[in-house]
Amino acid sequence: MTVHTVDVPEGNPVFGSTTSAFDSFGYSAAVRAHGLLFIAGTIGRRADGTIPDTIEEQTEIALAKIEEILRLENLDPSALVDVTSYHVDIRQHLPGFVETKQRLVKAPYPTWTIIGVSGLASPGLLVEIRATAAYPELR
Repeated sequence: MTVHTVDVPEGNPVFGSTTSAFDSFGYSAAVRAHGLLFIAGTIGRRADGTIPDTIEEQTEIALAKIEEILRLENLDPSALVDVTSYHVDIRQHLPGFVETKQRLVKAPYPTWTIIGVSGLASPGLLVEIRATAAYPELR
């Protein structure tokens, strides 16, 4: 089995200083295996490392990071086949998340699982999104 690790280059304008998390926590931004791209959980931390207060901005940033990983692999959001999002205070933040998601995510839609959690890796984080995409030969 061939496994390809996707590295986000340092200085990437979407990820900025947050690329240090990959080494600090010992994980890859994404891994390609068996014609699929497994994208690690992405969070709404700005490129400068700060965390926005709103679910809308955090959702926009997390989705932009997923799009950037797809772009690095010459894919676009239509390649997404499965997405899972984890939400702190889900009842409070779900309306803002859904509004932002509907504005940014277009058909064809992937499957999507929404899970409420008690917390994420850093205080202030409200959403984390992980995704799986398929390369053209498997779609």
